[in-house]
Amino acid sequence: MPTIYEYLGIIIQFYSREHEPIHIHAIYNGNVVKVSLFVRDGKVYRVTYANHTGAFSPAKMKQLKDFVKVYKQSLLYAWQQYFDNHVAIKPVKITKKI
Repeated sequence: MPTIYEYLGIIIQFYSREHEPIHIHAIYNGNVVKVSLFVRDGKVYRVTYANHTGAFSPAKMKQLKDFVKVYKQSLLYAWQQYFDNHVAIKPVKITKKI
């Protein structure tokens, strides 16, 4: 399970044997939110969020959505690097609010 980012305590990961649609798992306080990225012509055009185990607080969910809004193309690129090109991902820790 490579960690891609840590943003204000939210861990953003891919699971190792992933499948499409392109998605990440955001983990905070034992709760997991699946974030799916829908791509057309190399651009993310839609994002959906689904709770897997419990829910993030409204404030933490807003932080996650703000992060994804800014980093969605970077997340797509990381997916392509890891799953298509088999390149290791180095995690990035972000400690300042977007």
